Amino acid sequence: MLNGYRITVIIPAYNEVGRIGNVLSKIPDFVDEVIVVDDGSTDNTYEVAKSYGVNAIRLERNQGKGAAMRAGIEKSEGDIIVFMDADGQHRPEEIIKLVKPIVNGEADFVIGARRIKAQEKRPLYRRLSNIITTRLLRLKLGTYVYDTQSGFRAIRREFMPEIETKRYEVETEMLIKAVRKGARVKEVPVSMIYGVETGHFRFEDILRFLWALIRF
Repeated sequence: MLNGYRITVIIPAYNEVGRIGNVLSKIPDFVDEVIVVDDGSTDNTYEVAKSYGVNAIRLERNQGKGAAMRAGIEKSEGDIIVFMDADGQHRPEEIIKLVKPIVNGEADFVIGARRIKAQEKRPLYRRLSNIITTRLLRLKLGTYVYDTQSGFRAIRREFMPEIETKRYEVETEMLIKAVRKGARVKEVPVSMIYGVETGHFRFEDILRFLWALIRF
């Protein structure tokens, strides 16, 4: 608990048996609840997560990041919900950067913005997709958000939208819906570890982003 706020961390995971333990071992002490959602893994991700004493949920088949996040939200009890990846690219010690603006009453939705130099280490197609979706989303929202697609984020429960999408377009959906609910959005700089990410991002996910922009 942090200043009276109960903190939940939700970690969607797919075949992360070699990484999830390292992430869980670094979760800060002020976090009250950790939920790992095993999105139909074919390895022992679920068993490893359970061994760390967290609330582990196993989906019978792989459905996508959005579906895993929704499953975690349904089981969560925190006042502030933090989302982070299971592959180690997000630093658990930086969770405090995301929750402090909410605890201090400065924001309702905080995004961990990736630094420019760090983003340059990403594959070209990922950088291009991020540029396209970010600029279009800024136009739709009518406000400036530097890194709209960062999956390292925290949100006050009152502004948590109902998630409908199943895959990577979930970040777009969540941001649009939260802003429409009146959420104050703030970005904080975070460091990222690239070269370890294991997400299965495909070209069709760019099309899903564009559809989410139109749909929501």
